[in-house]
Amino acid sequence: MTDDSKEFTMSTEIPLPNLGENIEAADVVRVLVSVNQRIEVDDPLLELETGKVSMEVPSPIGGVVKQIYVEAGQSAAVGAIILTVDEGNGEVAVAIESEAVADDSQTTAVSGNGSPSPTTAAAAAPPETAGAAVPRLQASEGAGRSVAIGRPVPAAPAVRRFAREIGIDIAGVAGTGPAGRISADDVKAHAKALNAGRATVAAPGAASSATLPDFSKWGPIRTEPVSNVRRSTAVHVSGAWAAVPHVTQFDKTDITGLEAQRKRFAPKAEAAGGKLTVTAIILKVVAAALKKFPQFNASIDMANGTIITKDYYHIGVAVDTDRGLLVPVIRDVDRKNIIELSVELSQIAENTRNRKIALDEMQGGTFTVTNLGGIGGTAFTPIVNWPEAAILGVSRGSMEPVYRDGSFEPRLLLPLALSCDHRLIDGADGARFLRWTAEALENPFLLALEG
Repeated sequence: MTDDSKEFTMSTEIPLPNLGENIEAADVVRVLVSVNQRIEVDDPLLELETGKVSMEVPSPIGGVVKQIYVEAGQSAAVGAIILTVDEGNGEVAVAIESEAVADDSQTTAVSGNGSPSPTTAAAAAPPETAGAAVPRLQASEGAGRSVAIGRPVPAAPAVRRFAREIGIDIAGVAGTGPAGRISADDVKAHAKALNAGRATVAAPGAASSATLPDFSKWGPIRTEPVSNVRRSTAVHVSGAWAAVPHVTQFDKTDITGLEAQRKRFAPKAEAAGGKLTVTAIILKVVAAALKKFPQFNASIDMANGTIITKDYYHIGVAVDTDRGLLVPVIRDVDRKNIIELSVELSQIAENTRNRKIALDEMQGGTFTVTNLGGIGGTAFTPIVNWPEAAILGVSRGSMEPVYRDGSFEPRLLLPLALSCDHRLIDGADGARFLRWTAEALENPFLLALEG
């Protein structure tokens, strides 16, 4: 035991784990354990919300909860100690190795009971303590775990949130304050520099930030805070709408034969643990379409004058939840058969609705499918999920009279809507992509011919 180590008999401190790239903190929605409660490995400790994702933090160990340092409504930093657990298996030593302190200042933190907590000071230090290097918490060999916490970007939480809301990576902003501290004005200047020379467009969310009238003058009102999911959705779609010149095209596909085959093979998907839906079939068809029309699996970079075409096919699927619309991503759709896609789609939709989805499972998509057919409607104009180039919207199928071979007969028609980034995709290309997709759904044998 070194001089700068401190023993905590039979207790292990659990820090908030890494939540994903560029995620430095999360809002605590609920604390799922209590002091003196016995927990097992993987038992949920906290429910967090960050951006568009709600998630639970599982326990890495089993034991008895001795102290809780966070509560609902607080923001917890990645690496901050969230609770202490008594494993009941001996002593655990935690060594704090302090790096050089640039401004000779001391970094402290306040524990859940209001008193300074030296073992959690480094992890829980607010981002604005930029002058001080962040100590590294490392468990001894007896604990068998270690946590390394990197130096934070010198900016207050409010500034970080402002940067996220306008789509700016704060790590790239040059701070003009003491010790390089970043202010809101620095973020604004950085955003203006990025937009220099570009065509002037309405700022994302500009209309929603306008001053509203006093609605209470005309009757009773109710006010509630905007949730993180709704705020993130609003910012994202506002930015996408402002950044992407949309063009939407519509078509219908005759899925009478496809529906009969879907019902025929549905038991096979159920036996595998999934549900054979039209969406699962569409995913497979779309992956084939993206290979035939690669500009739909690309992104345009106007700043650098380049087009980035992806040679992988990760398709996002919009999922309706009680918190709002979330878009988890199914990876390598082209390499999976329809039964495998049915199983994965069922699992990922359930995990999304039950707040079990991880942030990285909602990133990396190259195209998006959104199906509102289970709710209703005949058509809609989906918004491109930027930086993707296109999105396919599906409405409810209905029986319609179709003239075939000299007479009308009832056929099940499925409405499709394709929205594209017109900077990258011309209207004629959009029509070709949509018609090819429609014909592939009408005659899946086309996939074998094209493959």
